[in-house]
Parts: sequence; C-alpha cells; structure tokens
Amino acid sequence: MGYSLDFGWLADATGAIARGAATTILLIAVTTLAGTLLSILGAAGRRNGPVLLKRAIAVYVEVMRNTPFLVQLFFIFFGLPSIGIRLDPLLAAMLAMTLNMAAYTIEIVGAGLDAVPRGQTEAALALGLRPRQVFVKIVLPQALKVIYPALTSQIIIMMLESAVVSQIAVRELTYEADMLQARTFRAFETYFVVTIVYLLLSMGLRRLLVSGGRRALGAGVS
Repeated sequence: MGYSLDFGWLADATGAIARGAATTILLIAVTTLAGTLLSILGAAGRRNGPVLLKRAIAVYVEVMRNTPFLVQLFFIFFGLPSIGIRLDPLLAAMLAMTLNMAAYTIEIVGAGLDAVPRGQTEAALALGLRPRQVFVKIVLPQALKVIYPALTSQIIIMMLESAVVSQIAVRELTYEADMLQARTFRAFETYFVVTIVYLLLSMGLRRLLVSGGRRALGAGVS
C-alpha cells in the first residue's frame, strides 16, 4: 500500500513550529553569549591563573568533553533536585548548553590566545598598560579574529544539539515536532518540515555570525 503525502495540517501547525523555532533561537542566543564569556574567562584562567584554578578548569573541560551532553542535561535537571537544587526546564537547558559549549570553546579561545605573539604583550606592558588592559584591548581582539570561524562552527553545532533538550520538555523545535506528529500521525511530513526549518536556522545563523564578525572584528573573518 503506497504512502500518500499530506501537508494539509501544516496551516494549523505553523504557530507551534514558530514558537518552537523562537525557543531554539532564544536557547542559542543565551548559550552563545554566556558560553563565549565563560570560555574567555576559562581560557585566560587556564593560562594565567593560580595552579588550583588551572587544574579545576582542566578537570571541567575533560569531564564535559568526555561525557554525553544528554547525561549532562539529565544530571542538571533530574540529578540536582536530589540535593535541593531545582531548575525550570528552560533554565536547566540553558545551563547545560552553556557549560557544554564553554568546555569546547575554552580550547578554541586558548588556541587563539596562543597565536598572538608574546612580544605584543611584552611591548604593551613596557608602555605601562596593566595586564588586564593588555588582555582586553590587545590580545583578546586578535585572538577572536583568529578563532572566529571555529567559534562560529561551534555555535552552529550547539544550536543543532539543542534538539536534545526536548527530552526534559523544553518546548523548542524538536519538542513541538514530536507533539505534532503524535497528533497528526504524519511523521514523514512533520520531520521533513522541521528538518527544513533547522536548515534555514543554521544557514541564517551562520550568515548573521559571519556578517556580524566582519563588522566587529574587521576583514579576514569568513
């Protein structure tokens, strides 16, 4: 018996798909800002901090990079309540995504920091700039320019991995797709449409990041 395609339900489902896409965009916006900031602090601490801080950051990176994101998410959402810490599903998803992304981008930012010639830091210090000023005004902008393509790719990957948070009932795009196919029994059509939406989100986010990077960091960003 042949399968007959039916997209008639889509007109009534656009609202749910739009809400799911909006939640996905919110998740990646918060994760990008918080994760990038945390990774900059982590990369700086790993290179210039005290020994205990360096070891703590190294352990954090190894744990997060060598355990499944789904397990990390479940630990935050289902595990932390056992010790009295209860988080809303959306907040738990944001926290898990931020911590996961930062663990990967610490290495990326660190590579950018290492790419800046040490002589520039020494020259700036010789001119009387404080170490924090040297890092913020001289080292960090150059490092970000070097690693921006890799950082962009990591953000896209994190956006796609956000589908996992549907497992704790965050009403993002994949969650709405699951609900739609459960109501319509049109799994092929539902996930085909959602695949296209994810594709458009990925392409749009990449274009936004590239154009924004060019304006913020200058030529050379692609």
